[in-house]
Amino acid sequence: MMMMILKLIKNNGISIDDIIDECKNFYYAGQETTSSLLGWTIFLLATNKEWQEKARKEVAESFGQKVPNADGLSSLKIMNMILDESLRLYPPVPFIKRKVELTLPPKMLIYISPLAVQHDHKIWGEHVHVFKPDRFAEGVVKATNNNPVAFLPFGYGPQTCLGLNFAMIKAKISLSMILQRYMFTTSPTYVKITFHKI
Repeated sequence: MMMMILKLIKNNGISIDDIIDECKNFYYAGQETTSSLLGWTIFLLATNKEWQEKARKEVAESFGQKVPNADGLSSLKIMNMILDESLRLYPPVPFIKRKVELTLPPKMLIYISPLAVQHDHKIWGEHVHVFKPDRFAEGVVKATNNNPVAFLPFGYGPQTCLGLNFAMIKAKISLSMILQRYMFTTSPTYVKITFHKI
């Protein structure tokens, strides 16, 4: 790995400071997206007790009160569905920017909003704004009506975020440990605001 970095520095004129800045970027971006995912997931589970209990039961069956391990993490189907639905409803990145090189004018920038795509009722159904983790029970392709590019909280294809797997593992470990120790509810003074089309 170090040889690859040194070769990259030599061939491309990238400084050590540039590499340190990139590492910091990976670290901080990963912290923000994972904390956003966990915050929204805990809120959704606090407002959907049946899913909180399903997740807690799955964690108890997989780990008991022990620290989560790799084998158990890979078997957390309910937690995966909950995290995917949380990412669909509240994607951690507001937009994705891509530079066009082909059909459209060169160097044109296109901004894609995961929030807009992941709230399209034509793709996700009439209950698009409802927390329904079971929509992911048979995977992303089935959940998106055979349009997997409609689920892109970490981007899609060759431009998928490098931190996707790390963020999901971190979220599963954190949420498992939280569910082992705590139950959560919304505050009695919490008021849900809904918007209606005029």
